[in-house]
Amino acid sequence: MSNTARFAEIAALAGDPGRASMLTGLMDGRALTAGELAQLAGITAQTASSHLTRMTEAGLLQVEKQGRHRYHRLASPAVAQMIESIMQIAAPAAGGKTVRTGPRDAALRAGRTCYDHLAGKLGVSITDALVGAGHLELGLDAGELTDSGLSLFDRLGMDVGVIHQKKGRVLCRPCLDWSERRPHLAGAIGAALCSHCFDKGWIRRVDGTRAVSVTPNGQRHLRESLGVNLMEKNV
Repeated sequence: MSNTARFAEIAALAGDPGRASMLTGLMDGRALTAGELAQLAGITAQTASSHLTRMTEAGLLQVEKQGRHRYHRLASPAVAQMIESIMQIAAPAAGGKTVRTGPRDAALRAGRTCYDHLAGKLGVSITDALVGAGHLELGLDAGELTDSGLSLFDRLGMDVGVIHQKKGRVLCRPCLDWSERRPHLAGAIGAALCSHCFDKGWIRRVDGTRAVSVTPNGQRHLRESLGVNLMEKNV
């Protein structure tokens, strides 16, 4: 298949409303069953099964089998990045009025997962703090941890070398935030930092959505460890 034909196939798959609902529903990084995705998209189980098969064959999704159950998740961070980019482009035009970007849900705007890393005001605030303290340098398409950044993550108990090797992808890169329209941290280190925050109980998921909330303990540790003052930013 030519690159042009492949491009058209992926665009057509992502462009169907039902499939688009399932793809965006997987943006929190979790794996869901066909039944759960059917309910999310408001379609029948049979239709959902057909959609999921096509998206899996095209490389947009991957399937994990556990006993009798089959779970579907996004195939890669590249797929998640594509979906996030489409969300940005699909945002309504301003029409001369004040631009309101991103989701209407205040919780999603405050903090959410963008596949496997943190987004919203929370993700941008963490990225701003790392850059402002000289721990991270971000360009338009790439990023790099400085020596002080490497030391910071070492103090957090996160071995950057192991993270890079384990994830098998670019260490850090900017990801334009859907709601803030400023970069948040993605790549292997962004994913590892998100997991670290969940594991330490600094953040927790909001049921039924990809929004996350910061715990009181998390506010303290994010402030003391990363220099992020969320109270000032109303996160």
